[in-house]
Amino acid sequence: MSEREPEPETAEETSSSAAVSGADWAELTHECLVNIFSRLTAAHLWTGPMFVCRSWHRASTDPSLHSVFDLEPLFNSAAGSARWWLPEFERKMDSMLISAINWSNGSLTKISTRHCSDRAISLASERCLNLAFLSIKSCLNLTDKSLSRIAFRCPNLQELDVSCCYEISHESLALIGQNCPNLRMLKRNLMNWLNPSEHVGIVPNEYLNSCPQDGDVEAAVIGKYMTRLKYLAIRFSKLSARGLTSICDGCVELEYLDLSGCANLTGRDISNASDNLKSLKEIVKPNLYIPSSVFHTEMYGHWRLYDERFQTDVFRI
Repeated sequence: MSEREPEPETAEETSSSAAVSGADWAELTHECLVNIFSRLTAAHLWTGPMFVCRSWHRASTDPSLHSVFDLEPLFNSAAGSARWWLPEFERKMDSMLISAINWSNGSLTKISTRHCSDRAISLASERCLNLAFLSIKSCLNLTDKSLSRIAFRCPNLQELDVSCCYEISHESLALIGQNCPNLRMLKRNLMNWLNPSEHVGIVPNEYLNSCPQDGDVEAAVIGKYMTRLKYLAIRFSKLSARGLTSICDGCVELEYLDLSGCANLTGRDISNASDNLKSLKEIVKPNLYIPSSVFHTEMYGHWRLYDERFQTDVFRI
């Protein structure tokens, strides 16, 4: 006896089955899609839902989803790539950020990315007046022009990271300090010039060779105009004892100070300069990050011991 054939599904049953199988996701309301997408990271939002269909793309561009533009996890999860420094990659980063700025309808308060240019950051200064967090590291073509605009138009800025942006100078840093009274965190780290081999083949040689030399000038600006800083990271800065003293005399509220790789400083320099920082909770000293490929470990250990005991600059690294 043959088995009985299943009866045809009703319209309601068909719709229900499609919804369970996921076939009806494209028919979800705009509000439902926005609610779902709000649980994604910016990186996932930019690499998934935007490319599914028109309704998903429309929901992905809702202003409520673009108060934060954070692509830093994408860079942190991958090894440095030479293609990141190419003009076409910079244009891609600019385009993504510009889109997010336009979609945010003025609600964007945090930008964290790399390899963008003046084109995108100048637009941010015009449209993101409530910007509080700006992290734009390793930008080949980011200059004082756009950062100065940020200084004048984004007075609510609280955290700034312009690490490895070699076209940024003390001039725009001074403007940031003068016009952004709420600034509490500054990261102005440079690439490891003590051991540049880790960047060879990735970062363009001409950019590596353009590492800023004016560490004391920038330090003087920080100490004079950024007096409310709580957190300061200036890894591999070429500042001297004089520059560090300028910072510590001006930024007396510092709680965290990262001097990793600041090879022109000795233990005595750091001790003397930071003595008045009563709120200081942590200081990262240069000798913790001197690469073994540059200095023989045992020999350097001997020099450090001599310097700490006799407080001399003879063996300044």
